[in-house]
Amino acid sequence: MAFSGNFMCTSFKVELMKAVHNFTTSTGNTFKLALYDNSASFTAATTAYTATNEVANSGTYSAGGGALTNVTPTSSGTTAFTDFADLSFTSATITAFGALIYNDSAAGDPSVCVLDFGGAKTSTNGTFTIIFPTADSTSAIIRIA
Repeated sequence: MAFSGNFMCTSFKVELMKAVHNFTTSTGNTFKLALYDNSASFTAATTAYTATNEVANSGTYSAGGGALTNVTPTSSGTTAFTDFADLSFTSATITAFGALIYNDSAAGDPSVCVLDFGGAKTSTNGTFTIIFPTADSTSAIIRIA
């Protein structure tokens, strides 16, 4: 299996300090989630979206993936966090092993994080849904402690 864990990309951490990414709900950047087959090889060193080994267009899934709906960034204790609303692709036949969240509105489509599904996740002419964890300081998809 080419996916080997979930990673917040190192380049993303640097880009946060350069104000490249804005997660504000109404005025922020557009973030997307792209799905990949088992030949994709992503790590914390991944720096940008690529179409290489992306799953094929099917149903409402198309190259580049789907736009994510941001959850307004907030904090609890010493942890800042943000998350996204669940994302579904309908009438889709997809087998994906992982995903990449990236900033579609920043130059070069910089990566945010790599998601390893832990094996093949499949839909056959149905709905393929990404369910994000609870948006809190211990579970949100993006947390900075």
